[in-house]
Amino acid sequence: MNVPNEHMLYLAAALFAIGVLGFVVRRNVIVVLMSIELMLNAANLTFLAGARAHGGPDVSGPVFALFVIVIAAVEAAVGLALVIALFRLKRTVESDALVEMKG
Repeated sequence: MNVPNEHMLYLAAALFAIGVLGFVVRRNVIVVLMSIELMLNAANLTFLAGARAHGGPDVSGPVFALFVIVIAAVEAAVGLALVIALFRLKRTVESDALVEMKG
């Protein structure tokens, strides 16, 4: 079964919108990190849909998607390390506690 590119782009737009909404609305740092991951996955889906639309032997879309997956993995590792440090220091994972860490 072949999914049309328009459907892939609609799904990517919906995922990106949900990620932006989660990033803006939520105060929990873990949810904010998950929202960033959702936005990165939406970008991956867009890269793959674009590569499929242009066809041919060009592999730049999947290669960009692979780079984004690597960046997302690094972001998750560093982000979770920061969340653990925040929790050890403040006993909370709310982003309001980050303001108090200045200085």
